[in-house]
Amino acid sequence: MSLASPLRHPDTRQPELMAKRAWWLLGLNLLIPGSAQLLAGDRKWGRFAVGATFVLWGIMVVAVVLTLVARPVALTIATNVVVLWIAQLCLIFYAALWLATTINALSLARIVRASPRARAPLAGFVALTLVLAVGGTGWAAWATGIGRDTLGSVFAGGFIEPPIDGRYTILLLGGDAGPDRIGLRPDSISLASVDAGTGAVTMIGIPRNLYNAPFSEDSPLWEEWPTGFDCGDDCLVSYLYPWAEEHPELYPKAERDGSTPGIEAMKDAVEGITGLPVQYTVLIDMQGFAQLIDALGGVVVDAVGMDLGINGGPVVGRIEAGEQRMDGATALWYARNRYNLTDFDRMAHQRQIQEAILRQVEPATVLTRFESIADAGTQVVRTDIPQSMLGVLSDLAVKARELPIADVELTPPTIDNVEPDYELVRSLVAEALAPEGEG
Repeated sequence: MSLASPLRHPDTRQPELMAKRAWWLLGLNLLIPGSAQLLAGDRKWGRFAVGATFVLWGIMVVAVVLTLVARPVALTIATNVVVLWIAQLCLIFYAALWLATTINALSLARIVRASPRARAPLAGFVALTLVLAVGGTGWAAWATGIGRDTLGSVFAGGFIEPPIDGRYTILLLGGDAGPDRIGLRPDSISLASVDAGTGAVTMIGIPRNLYNAPFSEDSPLWEEWPTGFDCGDDCLVSYLYPWAEEHPELYPKAERDGSTPGIEAMKDAVEGITGLPVQYTVLIDMQGFAQLIDALGGVVVDAVGMDLGINGGPVVGRIEAGEQRMDGATALWYARNRYNLTDFDRMAHQRQIQEAILRQVEPATVLTRFESIADAGTQVVRTDIPQSMLGVLSDLAVKARELPIADVELTPPTIDNVEPDYELVRSLVAEALAPEGEG
């Protein structure tokens, strides 16, 4: 007698045989939805379900191979809105199909005919199948939708762009950037220059209290400030953001392009300071930044001990020296506290937090905390990075985790923030970015 005979035409008078048959059918349904129907039910339906399963497996194999041999391409495809829509619909369909085959397999198994001691374990196995298989596929469909909506709300439209002189440059601005706030002055100004081949990152730290920021002749700010942003204590580089917001006529296309006059002015200033073109900007809301760190489960930082105070008032707390895991509120204090500290101290602390996030974000963390991370991301970021660039930049971020981050701090004593030597600044930046063996 063939294996299929007792599965399709069992002797229901043998409880032990019926128990073994039920385990076979339910186990095969977990591994290959539709196989139970092929062996003991509607073969046409079984062929359809098994075929759908093999198609899903084939797509997964192609995705894994593509990730291994062409990771930027795989990441670009995975962050495409149309692809994510199709993926979500396919996952919803497959979750429904798996649910239907599981319920039908339970009917085909006829566990009421199995031996009494096998009935409870079989019922528990079916429940486990529904939770792990059907629930897992349903969760993947839900997460795909959340990811698609998050990417669409955070990132801009546009096309893949080539690097400039072999590098991508991204301006990072940190401040109180909430929609209910006005007069933003960036607390943190950094330019990340990323090698398009290796992923090596050089972080250029620009003091927010830098004077006389220069502009190129093709900048809209040149006509207003031909000798630089040079009106004394009211013209620190961070004050340029609110000044430009009050003069939107200088950047009439900013809002249309998903930017703001303040962001565009900061780009022009940073280009003038460093001599580097700024391709993209990321504006980070510092309060939302704390929420993101909490969503990631905190960050580990080798902290410098410091007292915490507000505007020269009494001490309200302390961060102890040494390695510790900081939650969002503590990390925000550490990055922004100015009690008995200089702006240059704060820059160093902000850089620690930035680098800790880059180093410590793991795929497993993103998967297990996906919803909270996605929610925090929509509140943290305003950027003009096109969604089409995410594959390229994500691949470079993976490479960057394996390499040391080079820091160029434009701070005293190397650079006087009140009377900065911008020729020296550009020389230091160019030297830091020179290919190995040059300079």
